[in-house]
Amino acid sequence: MDQKKIDRINELARKMKTDEGLTEAEANERKELHAEYIASVRRSLEAHLDNTILMDEHGNKKKVRKNPNAKQKGH
Repeated sequence: MDQKKIDRINELARKMKTDEGLTEAEANERKELHAEYIASVRRSLEAHLDNTILMDEHGNKKKVRKNPNAKQKGH
């Protein structure tokens, strides 16, 4: 996600806290940008974990893998 979109999210967050609040269009825009931001953070974290290796007490290296039985929020 580019900095321009992050700045817009912050701008909408500040406006939401004012007495004026957000218009319906702004609220929808905020919701869409927020979902895009969360997806971006998830992708970044997953990419980071894909390149993470754990070492046990015996020196054995093991890649971190996604748990297929894990429950996913919001999916």
